[in-house]
Amino acid sequence: MAQSQYEIIQELYRFPDVPGSEYHKELNIISWYGKQPCYDLRSWKGNHEKVGKGICLTEDELRELISITEDLLF
Repeated sequence: MAQSQYEIIQELYRFPDVPGSEYHKELNIISWYGKQPCYDLRSWKGNHEKVGKGICLTEDELRELISITEDLLF
């Protein structure tokens, strides 16, 4: 399996660690394979040693997600 090529442009938030888990979740702005940076939410092992599954959103998609989440929760 090929190694992922990414550049973390800005670390926005690291979610609290889950006891007993090797992975943690982060929200970052990342450029994958030299493409346009996106908002990226995924699991990481250690200090970005291994990347887990996640999602990559444009700013418009993130705003839409925030809007519908507010509607669902409040």
